[in-house]
Amino acid sequence: MIIESTAFQNKKEIPSKYTCDGASTNPPLVIRDIPERTKSLALIVDDPDAPSGTWDHWILWNIPKEVMQIAEGSTPMGAVVGKNSSGENSYGPPCPPSGAHRYYFRLYALDTPLNLSSNSNSDDLRGAMEGHVLAEAELMGRYQRK
Repeated sequence: MIIESTAFQNKKEIPSKYTCDGASTNPPLVIRDIPERTKSLALIVDDPDAPSGTWDHWILWNIPKEVMQIAEGSTPMGAVVGKNSSGENSYGPPCPPSGAHRYYFRLYALDTPLNLSSNSNSDDLRGAMEGHVLAEAELMGRYQRK
């Protein structure tokens, strides 16, 4: 399984357009080669370099298995958006207070849809996914404020 972006390459700079210094919208994502038995997809976007520990920027689950791309500034139809570390049910753009940070877009193929409230966070999602992950894919982008 593969997750890519048409806006930046793996391990390269995320354009400022997708950060707090730009439009604050999610970058476009492309999904390929999901396992045949996939029933739904989940996505966690986080920053392990945040001063207070890993910061969750975007948490999505029950993304339909037919979704092959997530358009810029959009959430896939049918997906549930969980609470990010700001306590919001939305994409929280990269906005590092200092230095260069890494942002991981982790995609999970699951063998079931998940029954979780939109008040759930990444810990809740990880717990619900346990034993249901068929495959994982990762895209990492970097950002440092100028």
